Amino acid sequence: MNIHGLKGGRHKSFSLTPSKVAMEHAQEVDHTFYSAHSFHHMLRIERKRAERSKKPFLMMLLDLSGLHTRHRNSHILEKIRSALASCTRETDIRGWYERNKTVGAIFTEMASIDESSVEIVFRKLHSAFAEVLDPEWIKEIKISFHIFPEENGNSAITDGLFNIALYPDLSKPSISRQATSSIKKLMDITGALSALVLFSPIFLIIAAAIKLTSDGPVFFKQERMGLNGKIFTFLKFRSMYTDTDHRRHKDYITKFIGEGKDNGATPGVYKLTNDPRITPIGGFLRKTSLDELPQFINVLKGEMSLVGPRPPIPYECELYDIWHRRRLLSVKPGITGLWQVSGRSSTAFNEMVRLDLRYINGWSLWLDIKLLLKTPLVILTGKGAY
Repeated sequence: MNIHGLKGGRHKSFSLTPSKVAMEHAQEVDHTFYSAHSFHHMLRIERKRAERSKKPFLMMLLDLSGLHTRHRNSHILEKIRSALASCTRETDIRGWYERNKTVGAIFTEMASIDESSVEIVFRKLHSAFAEVLDPEWIKEIKISFHIFPEENGNSAITDGLFNIALYPDLSKPSISRQATSSIKKLMDITGALSALVLFSPIFLIIAAAIKLTSDGPVFFKQERMGLNGKIFTFLKFRSMYTDTDHRRHKDYITKFIGEGKDNGATPGVYKLTNDPRITPIGGFLRKTSLDELPQFINVLKGEMSLVGPRPPIPYECELYDIWHRRRLLSVKPGITGLWQVSGRSSTAFNEMVRLDLRYINGWSLWLDIKLLLKTPLVILTGKGAY
């Protein structure tokens, strides 16, 4: 029986002398075992509970696919379920993570989680299995452990900030949502291509204006976090002088994300007023949002969408509370979104996150169309822009 370690996908094996497990009391143990759909629902609830309580939980997955088909009959599965129930608490959650293939157990509201606590869980489970299963069968069961909230995305099955194993309800959308997602992707490609052709003369004018008014490149490139926290290169027309000190913005963001405290941050998400780093043409580009036009290239590359949450800078995510990070899940970041048409840079940080989450939870193609139609008016009126 192999254990999938907590850090960087490190594998670790234990050779143990089985100890007695009180299986004679199995009847007194809660044998509640959820279906895959219900287990995913309970996992979603535990994520929300952990966000509020700040107490982590540990999810253990038992991959049974290595067992031969003849060994995965109802009798053997019942023994596995019984052994699992004997070494978990009444408040823990057990069920199918993936039906007839992977069993899951969620150890809820743990005070802390480290390698020693995981090893204790593993030893208890190994001892319970040794009482009821053939040793050769035990060797074929693969175990992995997953902590919520993730620690810097440090897992073998993560592509960015998030461990996808903790979000099966989001990583496997329904057939209807997959279909509408395909239409959204088609809208993105068509819209981005049309915009790049339509605005190509403006691209040339802006590029010339930037070159004539300051030294440096036409485009500003910056690392941003996309879907599931994956890093990509974000494009804008350069509105600042080159070689400027970006620590000022980082210091401002640190103050701004401070949950409405009197910390010197004025209303304005991620933007500083009267910023001396901005070039003569840069202020106009920002006010009119023309600096955002190169993001259609990001959309065409599949890194962004026309509509979605704003893509954050990596150092912003280091300041996020647990619930803030959910805005990076499920959908790609967008050029425009619900918060942009609701106030743009005058929206407070927590309210911006709530608007992003509202968009994610209530997403539909019609919502995207409405937001796209509202965006030009917001840009023309300059509402919330600095």
